[in-house]
Amino acid sequence: MGGSPSGGRARRAAGALENEVLAALWAAPGPMTPGEVQDALGGELAYNTVHTILTRLHDKGLLERSAAGRAHAYHPTKAAEELAAEQMQALLSRTGDRQKVLQRFVTTLSAEDEKALRRLLKLGR
Repeated sequence: MGGSPSGGRARRAAGALENEVLAALWAAPGPMTPGEVQDALGGELAYNTVHTILTRLHDKGLLERSAAGRAHAYHPTKAAEELAAEQMQALLSRTGDRQKVLQRFVTTLSAEDEKALRRLLKLGR
């Protein structure tokens, strides 16, 4: 019968799990324990997996934690928009020809995103 080790479910990449955990924390009204994060993600992930992801994100400086009984409660150190902007800047910094990357990026924008970007550029820094 040969199923996959995950019981037939496709295995998610670590980065995808980190993004899901961050999204759950950004959507929460306050800090969350690993069990609360597990529930917010639908309860499919093992508690230890959620705890490991939270620990990794904390070690990367993306989460702060505080004591919450016998567990820790976690909350993001940055807003989603701030983290996305930092990631975009980091990717842009890795290229040899920033202008080509920006040109390629702009050509992939939706009309709505292009209008928003033009408005922002007119406003300046």
